[in-house]
Amino acid sequence: MQPVAVKIGSVQRNAMSEPADKTREPGVENGEYLAMQEMVRGSNIDVTTLLATDYLNHFNEIVMLLEMVPDMPEMLDDVKEWQPKSYQDHFRDSTIAEKELAIEAYGHVPAIYREPFEQTVEQINSMIASTVQRLEKNLAAGETDVLRANAKNLSRLIQRLMDMASAIIHGSSKTLDQSVIDVLLGD
Repeated sequence: MQPVAVKIGSVQRNAMSEPADKTREPGVENGEYLAMQEMVRGSNIDVTTLLATDYLNHFNEIVMLLEMVPDMPEMLDDVKEWQPKSYQDHFRDSTIAEKELAIEAYGHVPAIYREPFEQTVEQINSMIASTVQRLEKNLAAGETDVLRANAKNLSRLIQRLMDMASAIIHGSSKTLDQSVIDVLLGD
């Protein structure tokens, strides 16, 4: 899996999380994984996947801003300032009590969950970048009806991807194929 470089505004970032430990094969129980499961028990981190839904708050913020653009076009400047964040960076910047545990647990996420999770996060980041470009074009062209439709429809598609990420966090290993996203975008 290759990192996706996402450019929003004038900054380009590598949107992929830090490298996964490929030695953990799906279904292989190891002592570190079992110990981490015990450590996260009773926390907001899923005991099976070792992932936390708090990461999705990073995307909730941008979806909310995108939805505001048709009624408040000046919000596009705030939208363009939003930057992708790796899972670990989100928690490093977080104020939640379990942030260090979430960062540590991520290194033990089984590949069966980590790989589709990272793929979905890359799709979300790419979709956000594409949405920002489209809305900027619509706004520049004075296409207010198209802007409104794009903000609504593309925000829903981003939300759908976020729902998939949430499902993975809670134990699903399914993802949305990039070709399906391309068809939905008309690319």
